[in-house]
Amino acid sequence: FFSAVYMCEVERHHPQVFQHEAKESFSHLDDPLPAVVGVTYELCAGIVDKPDLSLEEIACEEVLEECGYRVPVTDLRRITSYRSGVGVTGSRQTLFYAEVTDQMRTGKGGGQPEEGELIEVVEIPLEDSMKFAYDETLPKTMGVIFSFMWFQNNIAPKLLKK
Repeated sequence: FFSAVYMCEVERHHPQVFQHEAKESFSHLDDPLPAVVGVTYELCAGIVDKPDLSLEEIACEEVLEECGYRVPVTDLRRITSYRSGVGVTGSRQTLFYAEVTDQMRTGKGGGQPEEGELIEVVEIPLEDSMKFAYDETLPKTMGVIFSFMWFQNNIAPKLLKK
């Protein structure tokens, strides 16, 4: 759940709320939107805040915490780094690829609720992946769309040959 995404939906459905400068108008909606409108599809991710660990090690920790899969560092493939939130934070993100199997699953994932994480692992069938990527009704980050395009260009053709 991202409050910024939720607030954008509130503004879209209830523009009158933002027409008043008084803060009281933000505290009450007669017809509040369900919290689910603030939920987005995202890639597994984490903050780089452990100087003693490499990006790869942090990525493996996040996959375990958020998705429940134990991925060896040697199984990660670095795709690229890019900037996100350029108008606000200018964050640098590094994208990795890893294949997981049921045997690598060691937990349920889900993140850390005490840190405000509410994570559900979602599997998208290969044949539906690009439809998912371009479906504007499913809120997602540009990183998700890019990763699906990268996968279609670099991994899917090899899978289809098997």
